[in-house]
Amino acid sequence: MSAKRTFSDDLRRAIQRSGKSRYRISQETGVSEAVLCKFMKAEHGMLLPSIDKLYVYLGLRLVAECETRPKRPTKKGE
Repeated sequence: MSAKRTFSDDLRRAIQRSGKSRYRISQETGVSEAVLCKFMKAEHGMLLPSIDKLYVYLGLRLVAECETRPKRPTKKGE
């Protein structure tokens, strides 16, 4: 069974693909370089305000991938 991607995995991947240094991202977002470093090494998570800043800075958007579930049978008369 393969592990599912996490929100943090996707954010790390976006930071890596940005081609920008942690220093530059830190300077332009206000998220400390130490926080970015620990997050990128998966040593610590981040607080939501920092995640918000990075999402805006990187131009990301959240898209839900929902699994389809079978519809429940309806009762007569509904």
